[in-house]
Amino acid sequence: MKQSSPDIDKLAGIEYYTIEFDGIGGTIKKNTEDFHVQEIISNIFLNQISPDQTTSNIFPVYEIRKKGIDSSHAVLTLRKKTGLDLKIVGIKDAKATTIQYASSGSTRKVIKNIDLGKIKLTLVGFSKKPIEKNNLVGNTFNIRIVEPKRDKLDNISQFLRDINRLGNYYGLQRFGSERLVTHLVGKAILERKFDKATEILLTYTTKYDSKFSREIREKLRDIKGNPNLIHEIPPGMDIEKNLAQAILKGKDSISALRTIPINIRRLFVQAFQAYLFNKTLSIAIRNDFSLNVPEENDLCFDVFADDLIFGKIRKYEKEKSMDSRIQRLPIIRLPGYSFQPGKNRFDKIIKEFMKYENIAAKDFFIKEMQELSESGGFRQACYVCKNFKYKREENSLLVGFSVPKGSYATVLLRELIKPANPIESGF
Repeated sequence: MKQSSPDIDKLAGIEYYTIEFDGIGGTIKKNTEDFHVQEIISNIFLNQISPDQTTSNIFPVYEIRKKGIDSSHAVLTLRKKTGLDLKIVGIKDAKATTIQYASSGSTRKVIKNIDLGKIKLTLVGFSKKPIEKNNLVGNTFNIRIVEPKRDKLDNISQFLRDINRLGNYYGLQRFGSERLVTHLVGKAILERKFDKATEILLTYTTKYDSKFSREIREKLRDIKGNPNLIHEIPPGMDIEKNLAQAILKGKDSISALRTIPINIRRLFVQAFQAYLFNKTLSIAIRNDFSLNVPEENDLCFDVFADDLIFGKIRKYEKEKSMDSRIQRLPIIRLPGYSFQPGKNRFDKIIKEFMKYENIAAKDFFIKEMQELSESGGFRQACYVCKNFKYKREENSLLVGFSVPKGSYATVLLRELIKPANPIESGF
């Protein structure tokens, strides 16, 4: 019998824990300094950066150090203060201290450094091309778990034995943390219910929302009848404020949704993809599927030992010999308009669940908002973790590890901590 997840996890499709482990308890993100993440950028990209702008290396590359603000709002703040239109390749949480990289599309405007308190921008050098998503390899985390159960810390060796069997869920942050809303907006968009999508963004609440959030969202149900409410919307609800202003100006729902920055807007449909993935993975775990050992007809990534870079996608065939240095990891398709399920065990699950949700592959091509269309993709079923280390302190446990891009540190931490209430425990 698989250990069931807390209720809030289930709202994101995370229905089970993968490994049998009591959990050490404790809390994360007590302070932003307790959760540190640094991007791992490919050496190929880093090695071609020159210190000075040349005829070939023309694009400025920056390092962004931030804390207490998410990546999207950090970029917006930097744009307002400097005029730079920065491109980032990873989205980092607000409840963390982070180091990530960005490029500017402008080759003429260059800023050496700027310190805005929560955000520090430093010029690294100049590259031949702007930074791209494929230049991001992964992330390294250093995290403090406060007040773990001291009598459970001796069991960490048991956890480490099974660490490669963890399911590679999308974490709660992908869905909005305590206000799990992004995938619901995404589904409404896929259903072409754009009015519903704006309504969900403005008014949807869960029991994990704050009292203030629930109260103001109840009022937002009738923004046209209460236009002065626009002045009560706090700075932290800038998306909702933009939507409300657009509605008050008489704009239609698609135009209102387009007031949301494109990098945030794209997260909605991607979050529904993530929800379908999580549900598929949960059913696979319930059915005792092996997540790190491929079976016939599985699609797999090739991964070299001690590496976070995934190689080619190939169909697993038992009789094929392979390099002993390569591990072949089963992958699950992410649905999109190019989705064509095969006969493997994971495809069968996701095909059935898409039918249950009444969503077809063609729905992911959104003619009305083509910028949100998604062709699909692939994601490994098991969690890949490298260089896990830990150190006990008087009333805390320090852990460090590296994961490939797209994997969530909190997915490993939830299995290690087994929180009874993820939100209260910092998730």
